[in-house]
Amino acid sequence: MQAARLIVYHKQATSARLRFLRFADNTVCGFGALPRLAAVVERAEMARFDPAVVPHPAPLSGRMEKNLGLTAGSIEIDGELLARVDVPDGPLTVYLARFTTIDPPFDAASAHGGAFIDLTQARDLPAPELELLRRAYQRVMGG
Repeated sequence: MQAARLIVYHKQATSARLRFLRFADNTVCGFGALPRLAAVVERAEMARFDPAVVPHPAPLSGRMEKNLGLTAGSIEIDGELLARVDVPDGPLTVYLARFTTIDPPFDAASAHGGAFIDLTQARDLPAPELELLRRAYQRVMGG
């Protein structure tokens, strides 16, 4: 599969509280932090960065479930790609995924050095990750 990242969130059904999974390496991008020179591609320019073949993102959710020790079906891809990110080695595709559980899997995240954060707790992330979270928030909350 082409280089991809996965931003995973949990939205509380009763309160709509939105939390993102922050991984042990201090990133919200599953499968590795963005490289230092990363830049989120503007929507108008996305076609320029489209690969010739786009693999289906479903295996990413299974891989993340396995990494966190969760049961199959605990994470599902949320719609189409969220963004493309321009990096020195070629573009990365970023997908959005959601936890399907009633409550966030705090124990699974903690066991792997991660934590769930609110958007306001992400201020110290690099600018490209903040832009990805902004887009994720807009998609999830319908903005």
